[in-house]
Amino acid sequence: MHSRTGGKAYAYALDRLRELGVPLGATYPLQDPSRLVETVDSAARSGHDLIIVGGGDGSVSSVVDCLAHRDVPLALLPLGTANDFARTMHIPDDLDGACRTILDSHIVDVDLGLCGDNYYVNRASVGIGAEVAQAMSPRLKRFVGPLAYPVATAKAFLKHRPFAARLSFPDGDYEDREFDRLLQVSIANGRYFGGGQLAASDSGIDDNALDVTVIRQGSIGQLAGVVRGLKTGEPSDQVEHFRTRALRIDTDEVLPINIDGEVVASTPESFEVARNALHVVTPRTWTDGEAPEDQE
Repeated sequence: MHSRTGGKAYAYALDRLRELGVPLGATYPLQDPSRLVETVDSAARSGHDLIIVGGGDGSVSSVVDCLAHRDVPLALLPLGTANDFARTMHIPDDLDGACRTILDSHIVDVDLGLCGDNYYVNRASVGIGAEVAQAMSPRLKRFVGPLAYPVATAKAFLKHRPFAARLSFPDGDYEDREFDRLLQVSIANGRYFGGGQLAASDSGIDDNALDVTVIRQGSIGQLAGVVRGLKTGEPSDQVEHFRTRALRIDTDEVLPINIDGEVVASTPESFEVARNALHVVTPRTWTDGEAPEDQE
């Protein structure tokens, strides 16, 4: 388990899971996030029936590389800043509710995005999203907590330069497109990203497709409308949307690629969807494509 709430969350989760009768084979409190991947990989190889990860979207994204296409399912205790994957999967944002979800042990198969050799759960992006990820330092997260994302976004906007990109679709479902003066290109696998923004109004994490959103640079007022639209699913003249299973992005200059909050790649790069690549524990009421409040 790794998060800003660290030891207290770890102790509470262990106690609550044991109270609920969840059999815990081994536990690993981690102070160093760089050990998370090797710890989860070792646990998966040891034959455990379930891997429980306490953390945020970055923690989940870092471990799916060693859980993809394996039989062992993932359960999540959402302890991060945005928790968009937990939101997509309708996992309660309180520890007690998340622990009860684990007890229920309802397992579903979901897709993963693949950026080069890197799997991801929520979204990859080029442009402002990657610049926000670079501005989201551990120090900023530690000091301002949930406000880290809007603070980092404001910093990134001040430094952003519009860019040009060429989008190619290997499956031939769209003609190749060239764009200039872009704010961002995002390639979403999950339903939510960026603290609750919608990839598309009808997007899903089990639809065998990636939702590609191209956002053109605009005035502050126009971009404010874009942000509102990404929260509500309303259309915007600044935005163009594609749904595909494979994509390649080329840019005039090498640009960083953000994957679930971490910059781990750069353009040019190819993307594809990995169908049913991850097993996840969810509430029994989970239906992809619906917001949690729609099911209450």
